[in-house]
Order: sequence, then C-alpha cells, then structure tokens
Amino acid sequence: MLAINDPQFIERAEIIWEKGTNRNKFFRGEVDKYSWVDIGSSFLPSEIISAFLYAQLENLDKIQNKRNEIWDQYFTQLKFLEENYKLLLPKIPGFSSNNSHMFYLICKSISQRDELIVFLKDNGVHSVFHYLALNKSKYIENNDYEAYQINNHNADFFSDHLLRLPIYYTLKEDDIKYVCDLIKRFFK
Repeated sequence: MLAINDPQFIERAEIIWEKGTNRNKFFRGEVDKYSWVDIGSSFLPSEIISAFLYAQLENLDKIQNKRNEIWDQYFTQLKFLEENYKLLLPKIPGFSSNNSHMFYLICKSISQRDELIVFLKDNGVHSVFHYLALNKSKYIENNDYEAYQINNHNADFFSDHLLRLPIYYTLKEDDIKYVCDLIKRFFK
C-alpha cells in the first residue's frame, strides 16, 4: 500500500511538474544543466486564468451558496420523479457535505439517458453524460493494467446511466424550472 507523501515519489513528481525536466536539480546545483528526463506537462496557470481564479476566490462563499441553491432546486423539483421510479437522484450521506459541483440524474438505461440528452438539446438545454468508465478507456486497454480489465459493474453502470445537468453560477431560477419542466415532460 502506498503512503501519502511517500518520499520515493517526490523526485519524480518534481520532474513531472517541471515539464519532464530535472530543472529543480539544476537550480539546486545537483546537475550542471537540465534536460528532459521523463513525462511532464505545464501545470502552471497563466496570468489571466490566475486573475479569474483570484476573483472567484474572493467571492467563494457567494458562488458556493448559489451553486448549493441551484442543486437544491433541481433536487426539490425532480424528487417526485424518483418517488415515481422514473430515475434516481444524487444521494448525500449524512456524514458528508455537498459541494454542488454537479447535479446528475441516473437514468434506467443508456438508451433512456441518450434520448433525454437529445430531447434536452432539441429544447436548448446542454446536458452531458459523465465519463467513460476507466476500465473502458483506451489508455487502460493499451497499457495492460490487469486490475482495471476486470468486470467493473458499478463503473460501467454509472458510465452508461448518469446524466449531468447544467449547474453554473449565472443559472437563474427560471432556467432551472425550464430544465426541470422539460425533464418532467420527457418522463410523462
């Protein structure tokens, strides 16, 4: 079992962070020049992205409260569909909190989910399925990760049934009602 902050990974993490180079070793005087030694990428945000982030951080409570309100409105307006066995809604266990980063529905089948996506799109609402299950990804397929190539029923189920609804800060109450009314109409 790997430990958090395991020292054996520090050097490699530093190299990956530095775009695959041993640049930090150079700055510490451990090598006379730095070069590309491993995979890596540019993980540093640009100034413009940093400025947007800073503005969002200054308004974090306001933004988070708004996202929670949107999430709660979706849940309240769509709850009866779950009660009538049309779909499933998110469950937040009592020991957890909700950061409202997304609101999703769990449809009864992949075809139902796909038809709902098309129906919403035809009515001006952008909704998406979540992600492909990791065990079905090309990366896993091409890299022989045995642990992921087993049958992952839950991963496959949620990959095939989950539908994400729009949830962004400027979404208005009327917009949420419109989305919910469309979903109710779809299930009639």
